[in-house]
Amino acid sequence: MATTHGKSGKCSNFGNCSLADTRQTIEVPMGLDFVCSECGKALVAAGPAVDPNSMKKPLIIGGVLLALVLGVGAIGWSSFGSKTTAQGTTPKEAKADTKTGVVTRIVGSNTLGSQLMPALAEAYLKSQGATSPTRVAGASAVEISVQGKMPDGSTQSITIAAHGSSTAFDGLAKNSADIGMSSRRITPDEISKLAALGDMTSVANEHVVGLDGLAVIVHKSNPVASLSKDELSRIFTGANTNWSQLGVAAKGKTGPITLHARDEKSGTYDSFKHMVLGPKPLATSAQRYEDSGQLSDAVANDPAAIGFIGLPYVRNARSLSLGDKGATALLPNRFTVATEDYVLSRRLYLYSASAPTNPNVMKFIEFAKSSSGQAIVAQHGFIEQTVRAQDDANKAALDILGQPPEYQKSTANATRLSLNFRFRSGSKDLDNKAIPDLDRVVSFLADMRTPPSSVILFGFADARGTADVNLKLSKERAQAVATEFTARGIKPALVTGFGAALPVASNDSPEGQEKNRRVEIWVKR
Repeated sequence: MATTHGKSGKCSNFGNCSLADTRQTIEVPMGLDFVCSECGKALVAAGPAVDPNSMKKPLIIGGVLLALVLGVGAIGWSSFGSKTTAQGTTPKEAKADTKTGVVTRIVGSNTLGSQLMPALAEAYLKSQGATSPTRVAGASAVEISVQGKMPDGSTQSITIAAHGSSTAFDGLAKNSADIGMSSRRITPDEISKLAALGDMTSVANEHVVGLDGLAVIVHKSNPVASLSKDELSRIFTGANTNWSQLGVAAKGKTGPITLHARDEKSGTYDSFKHMVLGPKPLATSAQRYEDSGQLSDAVANDPAAIGFIGLPYVRNARSLSLGDKGATALLPNRFTVATEDYVLSRRLYLYSASAPTNPNVMKFIEFAKSSSGQAIVAQHGFIEQTVRAQDDANKAALDILGQPPEYQKSTANATRLSLNFRFRSGSKDLDNKAIPDLDRVVSFLADMRTPPSSVILFGFADARGTADVNLKLSKERAQAVATEFTARGIKPALVTGFGAALPVASNDSPEGQEKNRRVEIWVKR
């Protein structure tokens, strides 16, 4: 039956619906509910269904329009997305430039774009049949084009402009980017400006490509081993300018403190500002860097220095243990960052339109999240989303004082897995990382031949409510995860909650509260 006056859409119920996983366009006739025909979930609009009669328009009109589109696209993409539009223009999905061979344009975070994204672009082009992809420098040090010769003789390229996370959302809004890369979560203002591209907080628009920890680094000779977030804030806002002002934490070190920080456009700086500085400004004495490697090298060569950097860039410096009010200080490593227990852990995001017409957009994103893509994430020093069991060293590091007796007893002969399930803000629904993590755990258990009945789930809450309310909420969160596992054929052996016990961050801030609202997963040995 023709759907001349119907609508077309795509399902975003990934992992639970084959039509979503294969990204099929679903035609819905007029008068029927706009939901997926397989799973019943609401669809993301992909424009009106095509009327076959509309194809009878004169071909000359289509040819003229195509020429105009390609001409405008060639100008925009040849300058790495430098084209802008008038302020207030409604964002529309950008299209691939088939004339110049630019199939995907990626804009945003330097943390992601410096090394990781070019490596992913090379591997993606190879997966599409390209031979010997090469990197071609752009107009500045943070712009690059990855080019590959395809089997048909054509050259396809992916352009990357890594001027900072904020430029990801500017690029999407101005139609100068297909994918925005960000080392921080999108802000409410940015969500509003990009509403025409879909719900930017949904699983269809927001994609976690890996994790990173903001390491606070010092010279290797510096005796300081651990700092609190409050001490870190006082240092970087200029309240403490001498190492001796740190008291016991300084371990006898004296002398002026020299500060090193990323530049204003950096997602690393934005994350640090959000997690540590709050409303207070960074000290004006801080030396600023656009490049993460340069910052790390500067700290490694200055005994008086302290700086913050993404985990892969510690290099020849030394990272400090960090703690928060009421939480144990932890070093940033693969396990503490993967669980997001480390106080300055963060997620690395790719953002896109909800139903892009450019097929390379979602193909590239899915490749980045695949096992092949995640292996590249790990190779570049970030934390891949591959489930692993903790080793004894990490278990000892996470043996936090004040563990409830039941928690100690239940975990005595169990191994913790390297992820926590967290929830959407103000909701009991699992967030966008938790949804694919469920299937990752299922695959892990199958690969390890672990009995499904060995799974243990522990829920936790923040400390805002009464003890009874917090206990109830923590158990409800654990049960929500258990329900998802049951639907996947895994019935957990133990599902319980411990209220506001064992915080991993301060309960004095919304960000800390969000970290504390979590579900841990353990497996019986």
